[in-house]
Amino acid sequence: MPTYDEKGREFDERPWGTYVVLEDEANDHKVKRITVEPGKRLSYQRHARRSEHWFVLSGVATVTLNGEVHRVSQFGSVNIPKETNHRVANDGDEALVLIEIQYGDYFGEDDIVRIEDDFGRS
Repeated sequence: MPTYDEKGREFDERPWGTYVVLEDEANDHKVKRITVEPGKRLSYQRHARRSEHWFVLSGVATVTLNGEVHRVSQFGSVNIPKETNHRVANDGDEALVLIEIQYGDYFGEDDIVRIEDDFGRS
């Protein structure tokens, strides 16, 4: 069940940090601001029905795409086509903040296939 921030936007706390939904009214995209705490990372995952584009606002993202690791600095970005195994990690000492633009035909959390997860989620 979603919770909402003071501005009425969907907000969720996860074991790795938080996200807030900035745009979810269109049927062809969704926009989130994601904060990854130092030393944390999201699950290694893929999506069948959406692609993602990540834009780093602050910090340095360690991004894994199909097993290949990339470092993405502030104001850099990376594109993640659907069906691509991917993960973002924060190896730094400060919060990593990024904008995630999802595009495709479905944006539900049930389109996540977790391959590996530090927190035991399936």
